[in-house]
Amino acid sequence: MSELPVVVVGAGPAGLSAAAHLVERGEQVLVLEAGDRAGAAVSRWNYVRLFSRWSELVDPAAERLLVRAGWVRPDGGTYPTGAEWADLYLRPLADALGDRVRFGVRVVGVARRGRDRVVDAGREDEPLTVHVRTADGEERLTARAVVDASGTWGSPNPLGGDGLPAVGEHASAARINYRVPDLAVERARYAGKRIAVAGSGHSALTALVALADLAEREPGTKIVWLLRRGAVGNVFGGGEADQLPARGALGLRAQKAAEAGHIETVTGFRTAHVERTADGSLTLESFDGHRVEGIDEVVVLTGFRPDLSWLSEIRLDLDPVLQAPTELAPLIDPNVHSCGTVYPHGEAELRHPEPGVYLVGMKSYGRAPTFLALTGYEQARSVVAAIAGDHESAGRVELVLPETGVCGGAGVFDAPDEVKNSGGCCGASESVDVTIGLAPSAR
Repeated sequence: MSELPVVVVGAGPAGLSAAAHLVERGEQVLVLEAGDRAGAAVSRWNYVRLFSRWSELVDPAAERLLVRAGWVRPDGGTYPTGAEWADLYLRPLADALGDRVRFGVRVVGVARRGRDRVVDAGREDEPLTVHVRTADGEERLTARAVVDASGTWGSPNPLGGDGLPAVGEHASAARINYRVPDLAVERARYAGKRIAVAGSGHSALTALVALADLAEREPGTKIVWLLRRGAVGNVFGGGEADQLPARGALGLRAQKAAEAGHIETVTGFRTAHVERTADGSLTLESFDGHRVEGIDEVVVLTGFRPDLSWLSEIRLDLDPVLQAPTELAPLIDPNVHSCGTVYPHGEAELRHPEPGVYLVGMKSYGRAPTFLALTGYEQARSVVAAIAGDHESAGRVELVLPETGVCGGAGVFDAPDEVKNSGGCCGASESVDVTIGLAPSAR
């Protein structure tokens, strides 16, 4: 078993971090990436600027590997875009890992060799099998451990307010975007249109800022902001008190745009139906019968969820609400925290009944919207230490995070803002994707 590689699924920030730690410990590793390059998902939001500085976006083991190849870290105090993070860090890191990284390889299943999830006998003595699909067909690889760092980018939540697509949502797919619009490319799609934006996290605020700026320049551009919560409340975050300054600046800009009259806000709206009308526009109807009419385009930014379908033969211990590891869920659950700290954590919180299988990075958080890159790097370090048999190192916490409290959790159903946020005033946190052109003093 010790001669088999550790398979890492995903060549994004957390996956490449795990690979760098494995190489540093002398372990065999194979990284499988469905895309054609490292950071393929990050490249999809290449025009978005991160909340985190370069100093918070580089894994220490990865930096040690890169420095040996002559790499120089960008200015630690600046905020990169997704494109810069991918081009200046993730792709050089994949290059440094060499043929340990395979592209165009989609993992379609993981299992215990010769045993489905029901079979107990001999399970711990058998390696894992990783079933993949490539342009040349199907393969089955054998691994001593599997680190799933495939993220959640490919599984956005739907517009429907009950977690399922609204009736008519699929039929109107051509008019619905589940990502922050890239207005440098899609300007004509939104200019002069009436646009509904669904969501209350920082991706939604990013879209509101960008579209409000478009409305300043393009007459007739109207924005309708659909909030599932019953009041706007603290949706704009902690402002100047936010320990991630760029995130606080985003909230302040979004609040200013809303106050300037560019945005019509509809609260307590949980979409049930999407109807195409005779004039070609869309009408959105909520579960309580409220209708928003005359919509040309819809931008759905209601979060992401993990794709667990290809792990169906693996014994996972997941929280029934968040779909995150059971031991991790209480630390990140927005149903529980009105305000608090998402503490650094590692292998102990991430392990599953299936030995040698770990979910790290954004996928480990399930549906919780609180992830930071530094958290993923600490996860990778601890998990790799455990795989290598260094349990003392795996049990240590080697990271101090800024406070990124979960305020006003989405799980509170239309509760008054003062009830949801009685625990404190820190800024609401979301995943790593952040602001368009927003650094503290940038455009």
